[in-house]
Amino acid sequence: MLNGIDELAAALRESREYTLSMYGHLEGAQWQVPLLSIVNPPAWELGHIAFFQEFFCRRWRPDDPTGSRVRSRLAGADALYDSRTVAHDARWTLEYPSHARLLAYLGEVLADTLEELAASREDDRQRFRLALFHEDMHGEALLMTLQTLGLPAPRRPHASLPATQAGPSRDVPFAGGEFLQGAARDDGEHAFDNEKWAHPVRVAPFAMASRPVSNGEFRDFVEDGGYRRDEFWAPDGRRWRGETGAAQPRNWVRDADGWAMRWFDGIVPLRDGEPVVQVCRHEAEAWCRWAGRRLPTESEWEFAARNGGRDDRLPWPADPRAAAGLDYRLERPACVADPAPSPSGLAMMIGGVWEWTASPFAPYPGFEKDAYAEYSEPWFHTHGVLRGGCFATRSRLVHSRWRNFYLPHRNDVFAGFRTCALDARSM
Repeated sequence: MLNGIDELAAALRESREYTLSMYGHLEGAQWQVPLLSIVNPPAWELGHIAFFQEFFCRRWRPDDPTGSRVRSRLAGADALYDSRTVAHDARWTLEYPSHARLLAYLGEVLADTLEELAASREDDRQRFRLALFHEDMHGEALLMTLQTLGLPAPRRPHASLPATQAGPSRDVPFAGGEFLQGAARDDGEHAFDNEKWAHPVRVAPFAMASRPVSNGEFRDFVEDGGYRRDEFWAPDGRRWRGETGAAQPRNWVRDADGWAMRWFDGIVPLRDGEPVVQVCRHEAEAWCRWAGRRLPTESEWEFAARNGGRDDRLPWPADPRAAAGLDYRLERPACVADPAPSPSGLAMMIGGVWEWTASPFAPYPGFEKDAYAEYSEPWFHTHGVLRGGCFATRSRLVHSRWRNFYLPHRNDVFAGFRTCALDARSM
């Protein structure tokens, strides 16, 4: 857990370097992005990251939850960067400070944060971890924006993509049983409000695929007319398909040589053994009906990732920072080995792609909002739950209890899926 001053300070510095590198290569007109519901203007998003850190690390106090007693380092920051009050579409019409002033604001806020951290008590460091993890999550969102708009990828070093491809998937049986789903109060780890608190859940016996669905497996569905056959699509999925005209995953393209994929501003071959990525839950559910499978519930997913509901924080007995499929070490999702074998026999549960589940995003029993009150509650009952983490997710952020959430039609997320057998007796 990030609790010591030195360790937390190093993480805050590293996260800021990572953030700046995401957009540091953009030039001129590339900073002017179209108004889309799934992206933010780069100038707004960077300013928001600084504003959030400044608000919780320098201005917020339990007896002053609005931060009114301490002014921002940047005049007018509250009217520009507070996501609670600045409507999404309005972010394209605001007058932002110059790029130089924005970078200076980011630097000033980090310096203030480190100063506050150095003087903090151990029991008052939750807000620093909150700011860190918020910035880590936005780092992934920045990369999603670049991919969505077809802009160049950040100039960061990457390891070579592994030559290995996914082998045949197999079903791993779980006997089911009762376990405590969610974050434990006494484990010393940071938990967001939607993970609180551990509560008993019983899952029936089930069998889960050993790895996520691959490009090759999804291509078979596409080439079998899966996008044209209504019997595979629920009403919401058919409506989405009709509104978008989708006939294959959003970034797939076909040429004389077969299927390829747009990746940032280029075209790369579609590798059959890599996990399918950037499909929405409607597409995942349609593939499942075609294949005679189903998506796991989030309780099944967590039970499996925790190796049968144990207290394991990760599916494998190793530090998450050792996972090659996290931290944007690879330029895209790939079939990579876990740092150590999972006791359950499942692979790639964390890293590679986020995994859609069948569960709606809903509060756990006894839910209470945290200081960051807008993090979860506005999205309950409309969004779907994803689990795991993707190639661009920061390793210090994810674990087997972590809940991600998006609207079911979002196919810009670095998400894929794994499946369960329809009948547990098939295991």
